[in-house]
Amino acid sequence: MKIISYNVNGIRAAITKGFLEWLQQANPDVICLQEIKATEDQIPKLEIEAAGYPYQYYYPAQKKGYSGVAILSKIAPKKIVFGTGIDYMDFEGRNVRVDFDELSVMSLYLPSGTNIERLDHKFKYMDDFHNYIVKLRNEVPNLLVCGDYNICHQAIDIHDPIRNAKISGFLPEERAWLDQFITSGMIDTFRHLNKEPHQYSWWSYRANARVNNKGWRIDYCLAAEPLKDKIKRALILPEAKHSDHCPVFVEIEY
Repeated sequence: MKIISYNVNGIRAAITKGFLEWLQQANPDVICLQEIKATEDQIPKLEIEAAGYPYQYYYPAQKKGYSGVAILSKIAPKKIVFGTGIDYMDFEGRNVRVDFDELSVMSLYLPSGTNIERLDHKFKYMDDFHNYIVKLRNEVPNLLVCGDYNICHQAIDIHDPIRNAKISGFLPEERAWLDQFITSGMIDTFRHLNKEPHQYSWWSYRANARVNNKGWRIDYCLAAEPLKDKIKRALILPEAKHSDHCPVFVEIEY
């Protein structure tokens, strides 16, 4: 099964930039989207179905034009779960999950820490989410959590680790949380197969950051340990330019 995760930074804006044409060419079985920034009635669902994705699950934020996640699939899931039951985050539309026979796929949009208040909010959610996933893995052991984590894990994942050491997204506390989340039984599928530096999934719109590849790797497909031997490929796809992020890809033997 080929799975892509992509923070589109507004699904309607991405569509105007050729997202659906790209999606048909990329042709994943499942694509997890973050920051859709739209309600279901604002999304051209028939066009998406025509692109090959009849199974569409949207979980927008209650706040208009903000956050929101989705999963588009070629394959009918046996179960769909909107949210996590963490009410203060479900209001912001940050999690949707689909369960297939041998694999469960979640689209996650973890909060950013743009200011002190939001940083506290982010840490609270990270702790609650970690506890939720530990319990969930007992129910669905073959779990893949794809999305925008808004955290660079290691120095290799950011273009300037020294100057960004006090910036949210690369704070020691955030990195420690992600390290703990991974070591609790998750696998960074990209780093599992790729050790090369300068591989990023997000670039600032400022100062030609993308042209100069001054980026951050903050988008991940993290697989639960039982899937370890089924990870066949993991890639970052920087040629897709419908957003300030680019897609990340994983292929799981299914």
